[in-house]
Amino acid sequence: MSNKARIIVIEDDQANRRSLVRALSRQGYEVDAFSEAESALKHLREVRDVSLVITDLMLPGTDGFGVLEGARQIDPDLGVLMITGHGSVESAVDAMKRGANDYLTKPVNLEELRNRVKTLVEKRQLIERVDELEKRLAEKFGQLVGHSKAMEALFRQMDLVAAARSNVLIVGESGTGKELVANALHDNSPRRDKRFLPINCAAIPSEILESELFGHEKGAFTGATSRKLGKFELADGGTLFLDEIGELPLEMQVKLLRVLEQREFMRVGGSEIITVDIRLVAATNQDLEAAVENGRFRNDLYYRLKVVTLRIPPLCERREDISMLANHFLEMFSVENDRPGMRFTPETMRALMNANWEGNVRELKNLVESLVVLTPADEIGVEDLPPEFLGSPDPIGGVSNAGVGTGNAEESGQALTMDEIERRAILDALEKTGGNRTQAAEMLGIGLRTLQRKLKEYRLAGRADGK
Repeated sequence: MSNKARIIVIEDDQANRRSLVRALSRQGYEVDAFSEAESALKHLREVRDVSLVITDLMLPGTDGFGVLEGARQIDPDLGVLMITGHGSVESAVDAMKRGANDYLTKPVNLEELRNRVKTLVEKRQLIERVDELEKRLAEKFGQLVGHSKAMEALFRQMDLVAAARSNVLIVGESGTGKELVANALHDNSPRRDKRFLPINCAAIPSEILESELFGHEKGAFTGATSRKLGKFELADGGTLFLDEIGELPLEMQVKLLRVLEQREFMRVGGSEIITVDIRLVAATNQDLEAAVENGRFRNDLYYRLKVVTLRIPPLCERREDISMLANHFLEMFSVENDRPGMRFTPETMRALMNANWEGNVRELKNLVESLVVLTPADEIGVEDLPPEFLGSPDPIGGVSNAGVGTGNAEESGQALTMDEIERRAILDALEKTGGNRTQAAEMLGIGLRTLQRKLKEYRLAGRADGK
């Protein structure tokens, strides 16, 4: 990675300041130097493209800890390297606890400085590259909401698969959004200007399914008063999405396999061979391998379909996405129902994050729509939730319905204070987000500055940013 990065140096001793600037400038960094904190933080707010702040602990006016707090408020992911007095181990440890990324003691070894700076700058550049990738993928797959590692992995797979011609099998529990994934693949493929046609194999009676897929000629059967084009023909040049493929009858599985192999078929009652160019995306919430073993699904069709397999994780495997999804649906339904400004209380958000969500995203979406319609106030409290939510244990104090929790106070018979519950909630959110304060605040349903104040209040600053 390039050294072309901007660094702010804050050191009140002129000789030391010049030495630091000279050492870093020779490595190719752009260095802005200041003798006190206030002007440095003002500059940081204005430029906003800084990769690292290097600050002396002892400064006139606002000290290094103040710089650390101010920098974090401006940019929670900004690297901060603290320089402390010789032998001041306690100060160095305190700096790390408060969230500094690294520290050096005086007199500063310039070679060590360059090595530490290189590591921190590369970490920052990596974070920026990952953020840019996530932003690009989010723009491509905008209907799919999520920033969890599981969803990021799915987005990366979709990015690779979208432009391919291969058949795709999407597996996932009911309500996870399989049709959204299929639609996103189509929208980001060379076929985007052609049709995306979905058909639910479980919703159509088997006796008319062949006609739905392949069409029929006039007089092919009783009631066939005119020619009808099937989904394969209508989707020519585009994407055909077969949902619940595991429900396809065996006799139809044979015909589907032939179409996939030869890319041609005949309408029911017809004699003309019709050739089509379609991409097939299938989806199921069943275990197709088990269906193959017990004879309910053809082995050859299974392997023809699963050229590429995408697995959508259930909501219980990506709990860090629940707050984002809930707020997304809240905004959507509050606008639809002309109720702008609705919000969840932090307690409500914790209850939502603690739920089982056996119905996955669809269940969460339906609940939020119901809450928007039925809650009289703008703020949705826990008392507005259905009874099953009110009976769930607090997710922080012990074992919840979803198996999420960090403490064992109930097991020891000790009651938790509200402060301890809040402290554990913050720790849990930081752990789930890998120390990312912005994501943790979003998960908790509070503002970033509120979280930063709570971190300081509970002396948890060192738990953030991976510390």
